[in-house]
Amino acid sequence: MIYGYCLWSVITLLCPGPRPRNAAATRTAILDAARERFAAESYDDVGMRDIARDVGVDAALISRYFGSKDDLFLAALDSCGDGSALMQGEKADFGRRVAHEIVFEPKKAEKLKGMSIMLRSIGSAKASEMVQNTCTQRFFGPLEEWLSGPDATVRARLLAGFIMGMSVSRELGGGSFNIEPAQCEEMRDRLAPILQSLIDG
Repeated sequence: MIYGYCLWSVITLLCPGPRPRNAAATRTAILDAARERFAAESYDDVGMRDIARDVGVDAALISRYFGSKDDLFLAALDSCGDGSALMQGEKADFGRRVAHEIVFEPKKAEKLKGMSIMLRSIGSAKASEMVQNTCTQRFFGPLEEWLSGPDATVRARLLAGFIMGMSVSRELGGGSFNIEPAQCEEMRDRLAPILQSLIDG
C-alpha cells in the first residue's frame, strides 16, 4: 500500500499532466491557424478539425472561443485589417500616396492574407456572401462616407477595383511588376491621377 502510494507520487511529480492553457495565447494561435488555412484553401475545404490539429487542441475548444466555422472565418478575415489606412491622411494627396504604395511598398503580411482569403472565397457561395457583407460594413460603408457626394458608392467600388487589381497583379509577379525602375516610376505617375480623380469626384 505504501509502495503504491510512493510510486503514484513519483509518477505525478515526473508526469504532472498537461499544463493549463493561456486562454489569450490559445485564442491567438487558433486565429493564426485559421487565417493560414483560409488563405491557402477554399472555405468549403477547411474543417474545424484541420485547424484544431494545426494548433494541437480539441475542435470543441475552437467552438468555445469562436462559435461556428462562419464566426471563425469572419474573425480571421477581420484580423487582416479593414482598409481604414486608406482613409488616413489628406484627400488632396491620396492618389500620389496610394499609387506609390501600390507600386513600391511591400505589402504587410496581414494584408496579403486578407487578399488571399477573399480570393479563395470566390469558389464558395457562403464565403463569398460573408466577404461581401463584411466589405460593405467595414470598408465600403466608411469609404463612401469619407468620399461623400451623390456618386460615392460608384467611386468607392471603382477605387477598390483599381487598388485590388493592381495589388493582385503585383503579387502574381512575386511582389513586383517585373519592369524596370523607371517604368515603375512612370506607372506610379500614371496611376496617381486616376486614383485622385475618383477621390475628387
